[in-house]
Amino acid sequence: MPENTLYYGDNLDVLRRYVADESVDLVYLDPPFNSNATYNVLFAEQDGARAAAQIKAFGDTWRWDQAAAAAFQEVVEAGGDVSRAMQAFRTFLGENNLLAYLAMMAPRLVELRRVLRPTGSIYLHCDPTASHYLKMLMDAVFGAANYRTEIIWHRGRGFKRSSAKRFPHKHDTILFYCRDPETAIFHPQHRPHKPEYIRRFKKDAAGRLYRDDVNPTGGGRRVIYLDEVKGDIVDSVWRDIPPLNPVARERLGYPTQKPEALLERIVRASSNEGDVVLDPFCGCGTTISVAQRLGRRWIGIDITHLAVNLIRVRLRDAFGDEADFEVIGEPTTAADAQELADHDPYQFQWWALGLVGARPAEGKKGADQGIDGRLYFHDEGAKGKTKEIVFSVKAGKVSVAHVRDLRGVLDREGAEIGALLSMHAPTAAMRKEAASAGFYDSPWGTRHPALQLLTVEDLLAGKQVDMPPTRDQRTFRRAPRAKRERQERRLIEDDEG
Repeated sequence: MPENTLYYGDNLDVLRRYVADESVDLVYLDPPFNSNATYNVLFAEQDGARAAAQIKAFGDTWRWDQAAAAAFQEVVEAGGDVSRAMQAFRTFLGENNLLAYLAMMAPRLVELRRVLRPTGSIYLHCDPTASHYLKMLMDAVFGAANYRTEIIWHRGRGFKRSSAKRFPHKHDTILFYCRDPETAIFHPQHRPHKPEYIRRFKKDAAGRLYRDDVNPTGGGRRVIYLDEVKGDIVDSVWRDIPPLNPVARERLGYPTQKPEALLERIVRASSNEGDVVLDPFCGCGTTISVAQRLGRRWIGIDITHLAVNLIRVRLRDAFGDEADFEVIGEPTTAADAQELADHDPYQFQWWALGLVGARPAEGKKGADQGIDGRLYFHDEGAKGKTKEIVFSVKAGKVSVAHVRDLRGVLDREGAEIGALLSMHAPTAAMRKEAASAGFYDSPWGTRHPALQLLTVEDLLAGKQVDMPPTRDQRTFRRAPRAKRERQERRLIEDDEG
């Protein structure tokens, strides 16, 4: 298994195929769940013949369908405590979306236990809608004796709206389990000192903060140095890590993004430098970014090419050439790309856009108005006008009509360049139509075709959109440049032992 690896695919399949027994030191997972759904929705009976729906980012939920029923059957037939727990859930809950969620989670948790070292730990991030069921499932998988803590993450300091029927919901739950409480790695964490406490200290001649204090063992007074005093120990209620606000510097525009401080506390507490950290639902890559910064090795898995592309950009922005990693599961040949296009056209679209550094167009599927992706750039300096390249992605056969449609989009949007990305080679008529669109002339004096046609083979060979030289080509929001572990310690950890 390569170090620092990002996998595209279903995490259950990836875990079984690629991750060896007892090879991981720490697991953090924040599986998708429709926390806004009411219990009436969750407990509604579902048609078992419903077509299977993939679990994807941005809105898809777990459903009781044929895939969920098959997952349930597989877990039950395997026997043991997990089987008995799932049978009890079915008796109590019935066949509904919540049972589907538990049926999909059960085999994944079994695999995560398999890959954990005896010194390893797992943190399952969830909300109170299903945390009590997940805790019972975790007891069945890991053993009730290996439960460590239920962490309450208080997600805010205010609430704009009140409710006449219940107390406002302001926290998430993080379930902390280990493989073996006798050998599990754990470093108690300490909060930074409060400003009012720091003000009680003064500087000595060397600039070190100190204060005089009464010696509790007698013998007069003693000198206490601030850098030798640990802050309050972190308990199971975390109020000191706020969620990302809309203008936070580290926010990347991913809807379920968690703050790095949250993951930093977990990674510091339950791993050492050089250990392997795994996130099987890695989303925008916060766990991966923190692991990279703190000198841990990492494995990330996600089922959307959108997330994989975002993580690739995030690591490049934050770490530059220091982020050495491998991506497994993406198409590497035209045949692979065709298989992806046949299986899931939207995943093919997201993958193709990632090859040119573009992001999917905003809005719901099917409502893109002829635009599948966008890429913004500045060729007049940072304060100049923001300019745009629009993309159309076609997995099937292409014709001159597609080029004309893209030309119309180019005119309507006022974009500088349009690019058609296709599985199949363009015809002579298509090339002639594209050539008739003319050129975009940049302030640098360079000339670029206004309509460009690129095939998957072109993209896999490394060909890119012909665009002006620019130092600020943006798709996703830029991740802040990371500071190495030795340079910045936001949270203070205990010495080992």
